[in-house]
Parts: sequence; C-alpha cells; structure tokens
Amino acid sequence: MNTQKFTREFSSVVEAAGNLAVSVGADSLLFLLEGATDWERLRELVPQEIQKILVAADREEDLEAATGFGLIPLALNKEDSPLLERLQHALLEAVADEHLASQSEVVAVYCGFETNRMDSISIIKLDERMRRFTSRDLQRLETAVPLNNLKIVIDLAVQIGREGREGNKVGALFVVGDTRKVLSHCKDSGFDPLKGYSRKHRNLHDARVREDIKEIAQMDGAFIVAPDGVVERSRQIIEVLHENLQLSKGLGSRHWAAAAISQRTKAIAIVVSQSSGTVRVFQNGLLVLRIEPMEQAVKWQEFNYEPPPNEASD
Repeated sequence: MNTQKFTREFSSVVEAAGNLAVSVGADSLLFLLEGATDWERLRELVPQEIQKILVAADREEDLEAATGFGLIPLALNKEDSPLLERLQHALLEAVADEHLASQSEVVAVYCGFETNRMDSISIIKLDERMRRFTSRDLQRLETAVPLNNLKIVIDLAVQIGREGREGNKVGALFVVGDTRKVLSHCKDSGFDPLKGYSRKHRNLHDARVREDIKEIAQMDGAFIVAPDGVVERSRQIIEVLHENLQLSKGLGSRHWAAAAISQRTKAIAIVVSQSSGTVRVFQNGLLVLRIEPMEQAVKWQEFNYEPPPNEASD
C-alpha cells in the first residue's frame, strides 16, 4: 500500500486550503494523494463548514479507510499519468458519481512539484476547467483522422448531449475513420435521410449539416463519418462481437457497440449518453476521453507546457 506522509508541512497546507475554501465559498476540497494517509487527522484539520472532502489516489486499496472518517474516496487507476490528467480525471469521476455538480467550485491540493510532497493549492471552477480541453487530449489518440475533423464531431456530440432536441434527451453514436472497414460491420436500420445527397451536403464543416444531424440523431442508428468529416451513412446498426471488452456498469448498447467497433477497426467511436448527456470517446476498445455536459460549449486550447511530474440504459 502506498502512503502519503502527513508531515507538519502537509498539516499547514491542509489548514491553508481549508481556510481558502471557506473564504472563497468553495463547495468542496479535493486532495490528490500519492497513497493512504492519516484520514482522521485530515478530517480534523478541515473546517467544519466544508462538508465535502474528496480524497483521490491511484489505487482503491489506498483509500479503504477514508469513508470511515467522512471522506469521499475516488480511485483513479491512473498510475504514471501526468498530474493534470489525474486531476481532471478525479474531477470527472466526482461529477459522474454526483459528488459534485458540474458548476462547483473546488479547492484542490496536490503534489505539484515534488513526489509525495503536498505543495500546491488551486481554486478550480469546474464549468470552466471541464470545458477546456487541449489539442493534446486528442493528439495522444494517435489516429489518422485529422485533428480539426475529430474536434468537429466531438463538439457536435457535446452539443447533442447538452441541448437534446425539442425538450427531449437524445443519445447518439458517431464512428469516425477507417470507413470502409467500419461499413463492413454495418447494416441499415431503416431509411437513411442522407442517402443520395452530395458529399458537400453531408460535410460536418457546414453548420446547416450539423443541424440536420441533430434532427436525425433522434432516430436509431449510428453515424459513420469519413476522416474528412463527411457523413457516409446514418442510421446504421453496428454488428461486432463484444469479446474481451470491459465497460462500467450502466453503460448500454451504444457504448458496447462503440467500444467493439473501435477495437475491431482503427476508427474512433464517440457516444452521447441519452440518460446523462455525457460524451465518451473510445479507441482500441477502451474509454480514452469523457466529457460531461456543461452549460456552455467546449473550448479547445493549445497546451504549450509540460505539467509536473440497451440504448435506454446507456
């Protein structure tokens, strides 16, 4: 079991973070830890006004005793990942598990410069932080799909998840890239509203086409998108075996189909959950990116520095 030393310095940082959280009216405190620590001492040092104290570590066994002291554990399973990736994953997990609202303000404490030394405090506004994704988030997918085209599809998926259509929640599945092989695993689910239209009128770079896709998304079936952003087919049923796949409980048929087709081909699969609006991105059968529905659109930013060391049930 890994341990996070509860030093005199750590005690001072906890007290400072707690006082800061109270002064700015933050909803909660988040401690991104290297391992287990003195949970009782941690709880004692945080002001009583702070009701939610989240403790995140990479391994579940490092967090076993935390709940006994009124703390909320978050197991990340992100060992050796960069700091910012672990921090964002902790925030995503907290929102997904409904420990935090997507508009929460959180004070985070973490090892920013030295391993096992809690030396950094940040104030994070979730709605702002979780909307700002970087080009590196997509570049690391190592896909043949051009970055700008992949962004357009993800942005469209996020809009569908956030807005729904005509007051109703809408789920959707987009499969981008490796088009010929993907289509070999598809069959029509019914009338394809895009059939017969020119490539110009199926190109997602056109705002009018994106609005049309939002309408079609209310119907069953997946959108098959070429690497250049042109929708080749809509309303497709994906027929791929789900062998050797592991997904979280509660994810339905769209997510299984997305994971399976991304495992069988070189495509990127993007799913909008009808129940929550959450967008999940799959590659090689694995969940590689998750975007929670925010009140405003995703903002893509360049990242120019290295951080310190059943469809109804979808």
